[in-house]
Amino acid sequence: MVSTQDILEARERIGALVSKTPCCRSVTFSELTGAEVFIKFENLQMTGSFKERGAANILQSLSPEQRKRGAVAASAGNHAQGVAYHAGRLGIPATIVMPEHTPLIKVSRTRNFGARVVLAGATFDEAYAEARRIQEEQGQVFVHPFDDPLVIAGQGTIGLEILEQVPDVEAAVVPIGGGGLISGVAVALKEARPGVRVIGVQAAAFPSMKASVDAGSATTVGGGHTIADGIAVKRPGELTLRHVQRYVDGIVTVTEEEIAYAILALLEKEKTVAEGAGAAALAALLNGHIEGLRGKKTVVVLSGGNIDVTLLSRIIERGLVKEGRLVRMVVTVADRPGGLAGLARVVADSGANVIEIHHDRAFGMAAMGETDVELTLETRGHDHIQLLRERLARAGYRVFEKS
Repeated sequence: MVSTQDILEARERIGALVSKTPCCRSVTFSELTGAEVFIKFENLQMTGSFKERGAANILQSLSPEQRKRGAVAASAGNHAQGVAYHAGRLGIPATIVMPEHTPLIKVSRTRNFGARVVLAGATFDEAYAEARRIQEEQGQVFVHPFDDPLVIAGQGTIGLEILEQVPDVEAAVVPIGGGGLISGVAVALKEARPGVRVIGVQAAAFPSMKASVDAGSATTVGGGHTIADGIAVKRPGELTLRHVQRYVDGIVTVTEEEIAYAILALLEKEKTVAEGAGAAALAALLNGHIEGLRGKKTVVVLSGGNIDVTLLSRIIERGLVKEGRLVRMVVTVADRPGGLAGLARVVADSGANVIEIHHDRAFGMAAMGETDVELTLETRGHDHIQLLRERLARAGYRVFEKS
């Protein structure tokens, strides 16, 4: 088991390599949740993720002979970049095995940090197997993404920083994938202040640690699709499971919609970018999945910010629809000169903004002499949508919303 002394030694080892990230009180989220919320911004690390800490700790611990042989890791994202970045800084040759369908931007970033990238396998498990084969064949040091005491100790330096930045912390909410992050943070917090509650959060599609704690042993879950790919782990580590069983007070899960809303809330209210895994802890808090935190000083670990911009765009649009700030309506108008202009006047007078407009004469439900006009509108909320609907109806238009 990892001890506080291990974490203190890790901090000395990596102090010059990683950032001491801010842990700031959020007025907005405190008001929304009733807890006194502090956010630990690990998305501000150089590679955009906490993963740097564990990677730097294990690489700094290598002997001169091990450094010469190099390091190998398997990852499709943050761990790959953390290992590549710090191996490059320390002059250690690094090989990163990534699944064949890893997005090009992640492959490019990893290569730009100086690592040799090997694309192998259709899944992470297949990439992991190839990394292990390379390790055995070439004698490199394998850098595990979570199930290693040095990695856990490196991640635990976040816990030490939390104790310094929020000395009277009463609870910490931490995302869980394989369990390295929460294991280290929980050791640091619980050994110093046993009364601090540590709550883990998993994506509902990959509740592997929760299932393992319930079963009493490491359990593999089927998994599925999640936008929180950083915590999409089918089976937790044996070592991390032991730490979670000893130090973590509970584990909850969050849905895809809840994660997406948390990403949007962080972007809009805190002006910070979070990936799905990074926003999972806040999602649990915003949706009331953790009881007993009202009035408590609660630190939410925002573990990373590496999100694909196209996914971020979709999340923003879906969030705007959910909040009634974007709506799509189909309005039937007379198919004659001035028909569209009349509709536009009603929309403008109601204070809505037209984003897109489309005529449908052939495939809509309108009768001959009429046309369906599909409008995508920017609105101020659900009350504004209702007002617009009423004004259109009074003007004689038939309206229905389109999902």
